[in-house]
Amino acid sequence: MDAADLDYRTRTQTACIPPDLVSRLIELGHAEEVAFQAGRGEWFCARERARLLAGQDRQAEALEVLAPYVATGWWNAAETTAGLLEEWGRVEEAIVLARPYAAAGDRLALRFFARLLGRHGRGDEAFALLRPYIEDWFLAAALVEISEGVGRDEDAAALLAARIEEPKHSCGAPSCRYRGVEPSNAVGLLATIRERQGRIDDAIALLHTRDATSVNGRDQLADLLARHDRIEELRTYAATEYHGHAAQRLAEVLEQRGDVAGAIAVYRHPGDSRSRQLHGAVQLAQLLVRHDRGDEATEVLRLLADSPGGAEDWIVDRLCTYYTDQGRAEDGLAYLDSLKARLGEEDWEFFQMRLPLMVACGRREEAIEQTRAHPEGGTWYAAQAIAELLADAGRIEEAVAILEQHGSALGSTLAGHLIELGRVKDAVTLLQQRKPRPAMRMWTGTPTDVPPF
Repeated sequence: MDAADLDYRTRTQTACIPPDLVSRLIELGHAEEVAFQAGRGEWFCARERARLLAGQDRQAEALEVLAPYVATGWWNAAETTAGLLEEWGRVEEAIVLARPYAAAGDRLALRFFARLLGRHGRGDEAFALLRPYIEDWFLAAALVEISEGVGRDEDAAALLAARIEEPKHSCGAPSCRYRGVEPSNAVGLLATIRERQGRIDDAIALLHTRDATSVNGRDQLADLLARHDRIEELRTYAATEYHGHAAQRLAEVLEQRGDVAGAIAVYRHPGDSRSRQLHGAVQLAQLLVRHDRGDEATEVLRLLADSPGGAEDWIVDRLCTYYTDQGRAEDGLAYLDSLKARLGEEDWEFFQMRLPLMVACGRREEAIEQTRAHPEGGTWYAAQAIAELLADAGRIEEAVAILEQHGSALGSTLAGHLIELGRVKDAVTLLQQRKPRPAMRMWTGTPTDVPPF
């Protein structure tokens, strides 16, 4: 085994048995095959095998399974092993194992190792370890996490404040004052510390200076205001926040307090932001469904989809799902017919939404035939749709026959069905087929429409 090869195969899930199929093998009673493959370089099999052995209090055997992978110097294997050692109370062994990786500067190992130290009474050592990496947003977040437990919040705050005061570059305009700050999350992390210290007004003032307000669909300022019951400030902020995440947080608070009408009103008046209009309508529909008002939810999405620019595939897909959930599959098909007439054509993205609606109407065979007859019916993704229709009806052999026509393009899906049929060796052979790695192109400065972009 080779660390670089292991990393590539597991990261891309190519030429290996992926985690979901390892779990399926276990569920179907093929634990012996998983154990066999664990000894042949299949990391996900080895990881699952080690976990199973650990659950049976067979610690030495679990470590023996992982040992060849750790011997390659691959951090993922070392991290998994260290995690098991910590679970078993063998903390010093975990620290000894992880320390060389952290010393080598691997940022994932640094974060793991520092948090490991912090959990076991060595927070000052962890703080000192991460301090030189304050410019790295990922490690800075770990530093702030650790500082709380060792009374080093003010030290962490001083490091972050210095970074904010002296950004590396700026366009000079007030609007980009903090774009040169490293770490990029310095303002948010400093606000986290100030909130922990009870300095809520300082935290709020800091968060009002951000350039980017939301991360992964959540707004830190909105969450802070909600936690401290500053609802009127949250309402004022929600009225202007562009993405609509503050409005979502306000609606969540009102719904939790039983003020469903107030939550609905927040979404009914999204303002001028197109982002708030789109996401607010979807959030409103979800809220209505939670309160058994599915017909209203469907109408909200129908109006959104019919608005100028509103017929985006993700919105229409959600609308069709609601039609199905409401037992109105025929209405969903009628809507797709009207959309096709309006657009003058029906691309695959919209056509595929017909299939579950047709199945709900008892028209599975017609769905299969229409998919085959579609202009894109010969593609691998159409074959996958047909195979899914067949497999859901218990016709797995037919699904396999369809997928086999497309070779390795649908290898993982095909392998899953082969496992269901008990053809485990065939499935494993298929999954372990190696393909040439794609060549990485250097950026030339010229735009291209050839993937990877």
